[in-house]
Amino acid sequence: MATNLAIDDKLLEEALSISGLKTKKDTVNHALREFINRRKQHEITKLFRGLDPDADYDYKKARE
Repeated sequence: MATNLAIDDKLLEEALSISGLKTKKDTVNHALREFINRRKQHEITKLFRGLDPDADYDYKKARE
């Protein structure tokens, strides 16, 4: 899908430099994937906050 976007040139150049990617397109796609993954991780951590820890769990025994 072709899309025209007004992207801050300074941000894009910094992201391009930091990422080590070769094209602006690759940089934007990488940034979008990273954004999506972080949001998904955040949703998972929110789910775990609602769980009560297991008082009987012995992490030392689980190492054996």
